[in-house]
Amino acid sequence: MAFLDTSHKRKSAIMTSIIAALILLIIFIFGLTYLDPPEEYGIAVNFGTTDYGSGNQQPTEALKPAAQSEPETENTEQPVEEVVEDVQEEVVEESAASEETSEEVLTQANEEAIAIKKKEEARKREEAEAKAETERKAEAERKAEAERKAAIERQRIAEEKRIEEDRKAKEAKRKNLDALMGGFSDTDGKADGGEGDDDKPGDKGKVTGDPYASGYYGVGGDGSGGNYRLGNRNALNRPKPDYPCNEEGKVVVKITVDQSGMVIAAEPGAKGTTNSALCLLTEAKEAALKTKFNKDGKAPPKQVGYIIYNFSLSE
Repeated sequence: MAFLDTSHKRKSAIMTSIIAALILLIIFIFGLTYLDPPEEYGIAVNFGTTDYGSGNQQPTEALKPAAQSEPETENTEQPVEEVVEDVQEEVVEESAASEETSEEVLTQANEEAIAIKKKEEARKREEAEAKAETERKAEAERKAEAERKAAIERQRIAEEKRIEEDRKAKEAKRKNLDALMGGFSDTDGKADGGEGDDDKPGDKGKVTGDPYASGYYGVGGDGSGGNYRLGNRNALNRPKPDYPCNEEGKVVVKITVDQSGMVIAAEPGAKGTTNSALCLLTEAKEAALKTKFNKDGKAPPKQVGYIIYNFSLSE
């Protein structure tokens, strides 16, 4: 065995076994002596059933209850009642005190709970009011932004409408003017109306021609041989303008003629004018107002035409 692997261990085991055997033998031989029943220690007390007694006869059983007089009963019972009453009063007083303490604790606890509840309700109310105020401000800002955008949109629509109305008015005015002029074209490729003796729409003539000329055939030119243009109507008299200044060039006068052939309005410096000197414009206007055209009952009440005056210093 591993635990008896040395001589010292074996010797120790043998000695331990011998000592244990000797102890067991001594206990078996001598043993432990005891009394049956064992001895009692203390002072012997007389047999009895009460804390008091008298006489010389020792009974072996419990005595019958002795008859007691009424005074003795009163004397013995009264202190008990007083003690009971005192105890009851103390119990009642302790109960009342404990109830008062409990009520005070409960009241204090209720007051603290009510105060906490009120604080919580106040906090929730403040949060709700702050949230409502934030939402109100956001709604007001949203409405203001929407109103601003709506105002900008209305202004834009009004501006577009005004521009469109101006365009239509100008277009109608130009159409009326073209109708009075018999389909005059401003040669910029954007004019309305037309002129010609055919049944097809268009502006009959040559690109190199004179817009104030009444002929539709030929190579075109500046119309220096005939400077009075009023549709198919002819000028009955052609007064020449004076030449009071040292200027030369072409002056185009826009004229308005009634059905009787009278020039009722003249505006010098119309499109095609090459020299806008005041002296040339004044003389051209006076000469145009003195011009007389043939009568035409089928002509417009106010027919628009042009007179071209060529001022040259060589003449």
